[in-house]
This record gives sequence, structure tokens and C-alpha cells, in this order.
Amino acid sequence: MDRFEAGDKARIIQELVPGKQITIAHIIANPDEVLYKKLGLNPAEEHKGAIGILTVSPSETAIIAGDIAIKSSGATLGFVDRFSGTVILTGTVSEVDASLTAITDYVRDKLGFTVCEVTKT
Repeated sequence: MDRFEAGDKARIIQELVPGKQITIAHIIANPDEVLYKKLGLNPAEEHKGAIGILTVSPSETAIIAGDIAIKSSGATLGFVDRFSGTVILTGTVSEVDASLTAITDYVRDKLGFTVCEVTKT
């Protein structure tokens, strides 16, 4: 007899096990102005053509990522959260791409992180 009979439900428990990783590195090219507003960004000041999203673990790595982002290109930091590991960048597509690439290269090569591919929509 199977473990799961008709009507039985599987119970799945998900946990975050902190590792050294970047789980999202994504560029939104040409986002609508409403997305800037929903993210708490000022579209008049920060709308240059792209938004970059990065999620890192451990979350304190967001501080390092923010530093690398502003030093590696003309991208602007829209948001850095050392508690959730979220970094949001704005700038031209090439600025955001350069920042995300610099961050992923550094944490992979210098800190030994597992890094996802930089994606774009």
C-alpha cells in the first residue's frame, strides 16, 4: 500500500538554511513608472531605464553588494536590507548589468558563494 492513500495530504515544511549564495540577480529593463512607485523609489529621480534585484544569503552580504554596486558603475542604490539580503539598484541597463556582474563575480571568486545567472526581462 502507498504511503499516501486517497485523501491523504503530504505535509511539506520549508526552511531557509543560510548558505553562501546569490539566489536572484535580475534586471528589469524599461520598467513601468508604477513599479518604481510600488518599490518606494522616486521615478523622477531614479528612472534611467532599469531596475536590478539581488537576493543574497547570508543577508549581511547585502552591505558588501551595495558597496560593490556603487563602486563598479554609475548605478544608484534604491534599497539595501541587511536583514532580508535584498538589494535594489537603478540605472541604465548597462550600469545595472555591470553592477550585478561585479557583485556576482566578487562573491563567487573571492567569497566562495554559489551564484545564479544574471537574468533579464
